[in-house]
Amino acid sequence: MLAKRIIACLDVRDGMVVKGVQFEGLRAAGEPADLARRYDAEGIDEVVILDVTATLEARPARAHTIQAVARELFLPLCVGGGIRNEEDAAAAIEAGADKVSLNSAALADPTLITRLAERYGSQAVIVAIDAKTVDGAWVAYTRSGSAASARGAVEWACEAAARGAGEILLTSMDRDGTKSGFDCALTAAVSDAVPIPVIASGGAGSFEHFAEVFTAGHADAALAASIFHFNTHGVAELKQFLHTQGIPVRL
Repeated sequence: MLAKRIIACLDVRDGMVVKGVQFEGLRAAGEPADLARRYDAEGIDEVVILDVTATLEARPARAHTIQAVARELFLPLCVGGGIRNEEDAAAAIEAGADKVSLNSAALADPTLITRLAERYGSQAVIVAIDAKTVDGAWVAYTRSGSAASARGAVEWACEAAARGAGEILLTSMDRDGTKSGFDCALTAAVSDAVPIPVIASGGAGSFEHFAEVFTAGHADAALAASIFHFNTHGVAELKQFLHTQGIPVRL
């Protein structure tokens, strides 16, 4: 069985890492490069930078932030937020990203997934899905979680995979920042429907939550922010716990 990955997310606004609850009420959590350096030393498997206002401000992710973080890392770096076209993706990769994450742009033009996969390989193309429960169904949201799309989360994940995405970054908007646990039902529904890895996001608050999403949620990786940023739990301790639970991780 492949090792499960632990991923740290740096939500960046105005050059600072921020974190809120259900995509609102953002508070500062530190400098991106400082946190990246810490996570690299602690044994995180990957880092994701999400420029949380880039799409709303109609601009690409800031290259200087990507460069500063990339200098601190010796592990994969994914960049999302404001990746609107091939030029934005190229700029992010040239600045030091190994992968790019598409959300609003992919929903608006799904062919962008295929064009980038053909250019850089599927392993470099992540499709991020912000899912929220609406009338009992999981709906994909766009524009930093501010607007519902016409797509169901599971259906959209299947199309993204078919179009060449290498992974799905699945965030439960209902659980985001709540520390109440990942949405294992949502994660399992998407994981079971697609042939590519699924990264679970939204709701991590304890070691047990990670174990649950890797077992009941069928996730291939789990992403968290608050639990790491504010020193609630350490990466090495989390991995040791998962190892004792029989979940394969890179120690």
